[in-house]
Amino acid sequence: MSNGSDGPARARGGDARGEGPVVLDTTDREILKILQRDGRTSNSEIARRLGTTETTIRKRIAAMRENGYFEIVAVPTPRVAGYNLSAIIGLSVQIPHLREVSEALVQQPEVRYCGVSTGRFDLMIEAFFTDTEHLLSFTTDVLGPLPITDVETSLILRIEKFSYEWELG
Repeated sequence: MSNGSDGPARARGGDARGEGPVVLDTTDREILKILQRDGRTSNSEIARRLGTTETTIRKRIAAMRENGYFEIVAVPTPRVAGYNLSAIIGLSVQIPHLREVSEALVQQPEVRYCGVSTGRFDLMIEAFFTDTEHLLSFTTDVLGPLPITDVETSLILRIEKFSYEWELG
């Protein structure tokens, strides 16, 4: 949240690490909207669009990144990395071992998403594989030894949307 000057953004509320909601001011939200459309937009171009100085933009971006509110990264598609097979895998786990299993899964390079969930499964993961043999190896060699009671794998035949954009209100 701006303190009335051109200084760095300071958020009210919690932080991006899950401690309450983050409240950003209008300038910070506009900066993020511009960077969502094109993460390569220069600070001077953002400043021009928002009618402020490049220094203000640079300080605000640095503060937001430092607080963990966003990251600037190049995200190659899974195919570029050689992963041609995508799967959503639901796992039922012996409840006393839930943290142990999730900690083991997040260490696996194939796993791109791991969430503790309610409903039919205790954990949901999204994982990418080079081929069906790779998936079979992951299922037997990685999942097999863990205290998992049920596994349901759904292969993704075609990705219709792959996005990291969140609408900022």
